[in-house]
Amino acid sequence: MTTRHIEFLVEDISTEAFLRELLPRLLPSGRTFAIYPFGNKFAFRKKLRGRMRGYARQLPRDWRIVVVVDRDTDDCHALKQEMEDAAIAAGLRTRTGTGRSDWQVVNRIAIEELEAWYFGDWRAVREAYPRVPATVPKRAGFRDPDAIRGGTWEAFERILKRSGYFKTGLRKTEAAREVAARMCWRRTSSRSFSVFVDAVLEAAR
Repeated sequence: MTTRHIEFLVEDISTEAFLRELLPRLLPSGRTFAIYPFGNKFAFRKKLRGRMRGYARQLPRDWRIVVVVDRDTDDCHALKQEMEDAAIAAGLRTRTGTGRSDWQVVNRIAIEELEAWYFGDWRAVREAYPRVPATVPKRAGFRDPDAIRGGTWEAFERILKRSGYFKTGLRKTEAAREVAARMCWRRTSSRSFSVFVDAVLEAAR
């Protein structure tokens, strides 16, 4: 059965802004989507089980759910299991849990934060903010976007500030919108972003 609609559950409004720019270019024609931010990670973890129970009562057969959250400092495997447990407890079929093509929910994690995905396509960042150095992805500590230490949004903010942008602090939602509008998922060097994109494309089949 072809998927008609995908529900995206995300941690915050910057991820929502990112996806609103990316998804129309990523999803095949004829697919619709809706994005629901929880506001922050605390609210995400508190409300996820209830949201899954609500979906379990009325999820149409041709809908799927994609859940995405920042890892931050959490243990990746424990966080993923927490997300899986919320769906399974509600009686929903997860991609990881079933291993079948008729799954209803897929859980994905941005490692360590959404901003790591920007480092994975630095060309998009430079198109949005032309004064940032082109050499950033070649520097030690930035070659693997998913392994940047000390907080990826803080690192992203420092680089942009030094280049004359966001002098009073990174405006996350604005940056998410500007970078996502220029990103190409085919050239990313972020493995967690590639895994997320693959899940979305599979969900849209």
